[in-house]
Amino acid sequence: MKRIYSGGLFEAKIGYCRAVVVGGLVHVAGTVGQGETVEEQCQSALDVIENALIEAGTSFTHIVRVTYMLPKAADFEACWPILSDTFGENPPAATMIECGLIDPKYKIEIEVTAILPS
Repeated sequence: MKRIYSGGLFEAKIGYCRAVVVGGLVHVAGTVGQGETVEEQCQSALDVIENALIEAGTSFTHIVRVTYMLPKAADFEACWPILSDTFGENPPAATMIECGLIDPKYKIEIEVTAILPS
């Protein structure tokens, strides 16, 4: 098992790591991004996730499951072009949940599971 840390503020406060690699899978924790808009936060979260995936030895093309969590479901549509560009021809199974996040300033949190390439 390998644990990957990104140095994020909440990792130390709460006691978790950005990702865990085990059994051929990479489980990336729910990740929020920085910025003022949902689009900026979405892209920022994806950048953090991409770094964790690279460190684990995989990429966006190997994501099999993604969960999007947003305080306002209506904000999700603004992220669609970013997500479509990110996943392109290799879309994962996906779920979107409307829920509260750890801080009201966050507009989206993204969690993914990827496989390690063979």
